[in-house]
Amino acid sequence: MKPAMTLPPALEMAGRTHVVQRGRRLCYFGGCDYFRLASHPQVLLAVRDGLRKFGLNVSASRMTTGNHPVYLRLERNLAAFFGSETATLAPNGWLPNAMVAQALAGRFSHVLIDERAHASLADAARLLDCPVIKFRHGDAADLTRIIRRLGAIEPLLMTDGMFSHDGSVAPLREYLRLLPRGGRLLVDDAHGAGVLGPTGRGTPQHTGVPTSRIIQTITLSKAFGVFGGAVLGPEKVRQAIIARSGIFTGSTPLPPPLACAALKSVAVLKAQPRLRARLNRNVTHLRRKLRAGGIPAPELPGPIVSLAPRDRREAGRIARRLLAAGIHPPFIKYPGGPEDGYFRFAICSEHSIAQLDLLARVLIAGFANSKLIGD
Repeated sequence: MKPAMTLPPALEMAGRTHVVQRGRRLCYFGGCDYFRLASHPQVLLAVRDGLRKFGLNVSASRMTTGNHPVYLRLERNLAAFFGSETATLAPNGWLPNAMVAQALAGRFSHVLIDERAHASLADAARLLDCPVIKFRHGDAADLTRIIRRLGAIEPLLMTDGMFSHDGSVAPLREYLRLLPRGGRLLVDDAHGAGVLGPTGRGTPQHTGVPTSRIIQTITLSKAFGVFGGAVLGPEKVRQAIIARSGIFTGSTPLPPPLACAALKSVAVLKAQPRLRARLNRNVTHLRRKLRAGGIPAPELPGPIVSLAPRDRREAGRIARRLLAAGIHPPFIKYPGGPEDGYFRFAICSEHSIAQLDLLARVLIAGFANSKLIGD
């Protein structure tokens, strides 16, 4: 019998690159706040202003009396940022995929889903009222075999844009080339949105593909540092969500102060491309340092470095080294990553070069006798 799952020790942010855990201040390479906008002074001021002006909650669904003007303004700004015809807000980052599935249930003959797709995509797939078939992770050849075997189909292909376990990106160009006529691609771009692409539009922009056959879902809690989610797509998808999604019609939307914060986050990311440049610089610097020390660190687009120890003993030893150096050890067990757990280091734009160098030194020393070195 598997041991009962327990929550990890509580963490509290302390500044922009540190946390406090069990009374100790530690350098933090966890989470997904890639630009630390959750603590950006302008974003925090927007929350305070929104709370003062609008109160905490609209206390009603948008289909009744809760359709506050700030939601419409945020949707317009998100659509403009991502170059999408429309944006439709969701109460949190998990729900956009389910909203799409409720809206389009019965429209497709099959769901084809990456075997490592986020759990919110897997949940949504069950709502689409058609057979669900998994294909091997990021494997266009396996997808080709499945499509040929099924024959004449109109599928919805579901995948993450950037995979959170290692920062890799789905081959969207190959998927679109393989997609049968009438098929569509649903891309959960929670981790790619705001991070990837020359202007931060996410995985479609990064891979250089047209979005006419893509529905892109995003969260506002990662690159934008706030809360909520959204569906990006054509007007007909928005209309289908409004008409058919019980999640959209029956849920209280995100609090107006958080919508105000998201508006400011979008504006900050649009106005300050140096944030993405600094993030990319930091990621490149750390990977070069690790490779110079013998640790394989592939050139993946995302700001994530994942390292899997060979056993629990090695994991414990490396965690102790990190703690001794004043670094929080982000060892996690999460769907999509190694079953026995792994270290997932998320780099942000606000980490200093000195912090990155310290992390590299500790990891190189910690993995000195591991199979990682020299593999």
